[in-house]
Amino acid sequence: MDNKKNILTYAGLKKLEDELEQLKVVKRKEVSQKIKEARKQGDLSENAEYDAAKDEQRDIEARIEEIEKILKNAEVVVEEEVDLDKISIGCKIRILDCEFDEELEYKIVGSTEANSLKGKISNESPVGKALLGKKVGDTVTVETQVGELTYKVLEIQRAEEN
Repeated sequence: MDNKKNILTYAGLKKLEDELEQLKVVKRKEVSQKIKEARKQGDLSENAEYDAAKDEQRDIEARIEEIEKILKNAEVVVEEEVDLDKISIGCKIRILDCEFDEELEYKIVGSTEANSLKGKISNESPVGKALLGKKVGDTVTVETQVGELTYKVLEIQRAEEN
């Protein structure tokens, strides 16, 4: 993972930077205080509060390290410069699910930002990979875990932040 570029939109970069700041400035202090208070209770060998605080501290430090690694290898997509002639990372697309005759809207993002519940699909996912480079009017068939899916590209536009 160290050498792999983490493709992020500007919003994704900002979100990670904000989370890192929150963890370093606020969460570290909070957990440090919890550990300090638990120590005052005496015997640490059977102190559940102390163990929980140490576990939380370990999780916070692991997440800080993870975010720092992502940011170290981050490549930011400037969404204003995205070519709207073809699908690329940082654009919002409207596609037609040919099987269900249903229109879907997605934003194509790097794998770090992917969140299917928010309509953000990864450029590394089967659907994202198949759609990259396609133009309005193109039809694409994707092999997925649930079988073959066919989509028609209806629209490519700049992604407004959400």
